[in-house]
Amino acid sequence: MDSSKGIARAAGLLYLVVIVTGIFSLMYVPSHLSGHGNALATIDHISASRWLFRWGALVELVQYAVFVVLAFILYRLLRQVDQLMAGVMVAFVVIGMALSMAAVVHKLDILSLLDNDAVGKLLSADQVNARQMLSLDAYDNGILISKIFWGLWLFPFGYLVFRSGFLPRILGILLMVGCFSYVIDFFGNMLVSGYADTLFADLIMLPSGLGELGICLWLLIMGRSADTGR
Repeated sequence: MDSSKGIARAAGLLYLVVIVTGIFSLMYVPSHLSGHGNALATIDHISASRWLFRWGALVELVQYAVFVVLAFILYRLLRQVDQLMAGVMVAFVVIGMALSMAAVVHKLDILSLLDNDAVGKLLSADQVNARQMLSLDAYDNGILISKIFWGLWLFPFGYLVFRSGFLPRILGILLMVGCFSYVIDFFGNMLVSGYADTLFADLIMLPSGLGELGICLWLLIMGRSADTGR
């Protein structure tokens, strides 16, 4: 196996780790702890299943750390296509993951409130619940800002895939469209009440989901191919 194909498959493996850890921490755990719009019910679920919440926070941090490593592996694979765009791709990832990790700090704040017995002696139950709900809101707001960069990095990445000559162009197009999906999703959440519960919110993210899963599997299975049907 030549080195470039090995790098491509390493990128695919890391991408798969990011996807799997993301499904667990950003989808599975929240679905089991959500109070379905009732913040106090969510806090009660977290308190009753704090180990699941703790594992979710840990896996989320692992996801973001692996994502940074993935960006540098992709840079090594794609810098020959356009070094400037590859650098922009890495910059967006680093900024986005730094913001995402900072958001997870608010989950650790919730765990501190749950685990520290001294807090119950200093604050009333209502005060503790209020602080936990504020931390949840702060986490959600931090992730919402982070999503801007979760989307922005897809444009230079998709451009590099499209121009590479050794990766499928259709995946590059999906990735670039996925960038705008994240931007639209951000503005939808910012400006439209209840946007996250709409069918449009699910449909708008399809291009990014298809593009990211597709490029992950292509890199993992095919590696770097000389013939992509250009």
